[in-house]
Amino acid sequence: MLSNTNSIKLIIRANQKCAPVLSKIQIWGLPAHSLDTVDRELVKSIWNEITNPYDPLERQRIAEEVGQRSPSRCVPELNKESTLQIPEEFLDAITWELMRLLQKVAMNLINGIRLYIEKMCSESGPGMKNMLLDRETTSIISMAFSQSDMLQREVYLFERLDSGRSNERMKYLKCIVFIRPTKQNIQLLANELRSPKYGSYYIYFSNIIPRTDIKFLAECDESESVREVKEFYADYLSVNPNLFSLNIPKSMQRLNWLPEALTRSVQGIIGVLLTLRLNPVIRYRAGSSVAQNLAKQIFEQITKDSTLFEFRQQENGAAPPLLLLLDRRDDPVTPLLHQWTYQAMVHELLTIRNNRLDLSNIQGIPNDFKELVLSGEQDEFYSKNMYANFGEIGSTIKSLMEEFQRKAKDHKKVESIADMKNFIESYPQFKKMSGTVQKHLCIMGELSNLTSKRNLFEVSELEQEIACKAEHSAQLQRIKKIIADERIAINDAVKLVVLYALRYERHANCDTSGLLQIIKMRSDQAHIIPSLIEYAGTHVRQGEVFSLVRITDAVKLTRNLIKGLKGVENVFTQHTPLLKETLEDIFKGRELDPLYPAINSELVPFRRPPQEVVVFIIGGTTYEEALAVHQLNNNGYRVILGGTTIHNSQSFIDEALAATEGLQFKHTKSMIKYYATSENF
Repeated sequence: MLSNTNSIKLIIRANQKCAPVLSKIQIWGLPAHSLDTVDRELVKSIWNEITNPYDPLERQRIAEEVGQRSPSRCVPELNKESTLQIPEEFLDAITWELMRLLQKVAMNLINGIRLYIEKMCSESGPGMKNMLLDRETTSIISMAFSQSDMLQREVYLFERLDSGRSNERMKYLKCIVFIRPTKQNIQLLANELRSPKYGSYYIYFSNIIPRTDIKFLAECDESESVREVKEFYADYLSVNPNLFSLNIPKSMQRLNWLPEALTRSVQGIIGVLLTLRLNPVIRYRAGSSVAQNLAKQIFEQITKDSTLFEFRQQENGAAPPLLLLLDRRDDPVTPLLHQWTYQAMVHELLTIRNNRLDLSNIQGIPNDFKELVLSGEQDEFYSKNMYANFGEIGSTIKSLMEEFQRKAKDHKKVESIADMKNFIESYPQFKKMSGTVQKHLCIMGELSNLTSKRNLFEVSELEQEIACKAEHSAQLQRIKKIIADERIAINDAVKLVVLYALRYERHANCDTSGLLQIIKMRSDQAHIIPSLIEYAGTHVRQGEVFSLVRITDAVKLTRNLIKGLKGVENVFTQHTPLLKETLEDIFKGRELDPLYPAINSELVPFRRPPQEVVVFIIGGTTYEEALAVHQLNNNGYRVILGGTTIHNSQSFIDEALAATEGLQFKHTKSMIKYYATSENF
């Protein structure tokens, strides 16, 4: 129906007492011949109402003929500041299509996942439901919905298709199957359909499934219990609205793609493009074989399934969307630096996995806070403060705690029936606030302990100086002093040496070997430094990743959690990821071809910059880069960032070691005695 219209008019009902509600949809255009008689008459009535809007008698006559009440002409106007969200109750077929169009405008991946899951639940109809998942789709759903959210949608049970399950038959339940279209999953689902546990099955694959597999499943469905089979392209982990991950911690071996990592990356990116309804120009980092290989495979997949990418053409000569494929090795500095914004700092020091934080190995943490969910969709405080710096978070939590203490005192004063009523009404909010305060106090307390224990103010300040300031002699002396200090964690010492080695690799007085000797005296981790140089040294990097900006030497900060961290943002977060500079160049309309050639050059004759950009970093992205994208989006740009994984410094080093394992080293011969294995000779 939508495909045969010129435009759509939404009738919105709103007043001061309720949120705007979608009341009626009017279709501007001629009815499709494929519509049945009732629908055709309905569209004709709307058309007549549009072309003859001020004849109430004619409108009333048409409405009576087709059994429809004429819509009210009173449509409130929304000012520019208003935000309109269509309520979930109106998830019928047409509204769902409209919401997909709105989703394309918003470029919000979490909403994209939620929309797919909402559609699954609504298509299966009312009644109790079970959801059958695999390992990856379990994470995909849990990062967009809480269990209570799913209970509201009548999903009461969750099972894994790929793990041990009960054989109890529950024919009274409907089963929503949401799995990735892997060979293993297809076989497991076939076994399920041969001996069905549930009354009916609604099957959704997270990506494109071959027709041969559909035929195979149909042959296995001898009881005819399958009601739906569809592709919903939720094949990625939506971490933030503008950030996704594929949970591939190690993507390369001997600096070439691991085959399974390449396949998964193609599938994940295709899922993102289909969710956002984008058919982009594909550009990759020149000189990166892994980026070029990925670009070719994505282009081949889009060409093979071209009908899925037949979206509406760009209007007014606008440039097509851009998919930009980057190589982590171009910027090894960003994942090595200590972070000071909340989300990034938590990941660096405590490690976030699938929006969950495991504190079970930390002494003194209450049992209720051993595992915490860190999701902007489920935690308003986290949503508002994930990009705030350490000092701001401390002050904000202090204010939140003071507000909580005031409310706690009010709750103790229950002296009348009115007080009791107010207490009961406000208790759920009070309880939620209590949990939020305790949760973030636990996290901040541990961050503060680690910051003090590891002398991270001193270490981080030197990291930033190496990244942003070219003063070899002074920095070398400071590094020698710090890494020899037993109070400095060996991991932090190694990172300082790596940063020095990457920056001054070709400096005439480079003394990486001298620093390696100090590291070797303290631990067995000296092999990390030559491996990182082979992985991302100057022979690999295409541009200048180190800044030459000078910073003030006289920096004095108060190391207090709650107060006095005003200088944190200026001193410890002055480094800017290379990605931000790249995106700014793109939106300024600068020439991209020399550094970022296009694989599908027939889409490139546009001189205007793209309106939508999806960036994917092979080898992993970081929360610092997510912050840069967030800042650009706040300025009106539309960027989505993704990566094979989301790194902190330790996971980045682990990936670099895995990628260079068994590789013959060519660029670090002077460090031969520090190699990890004889294979590196």
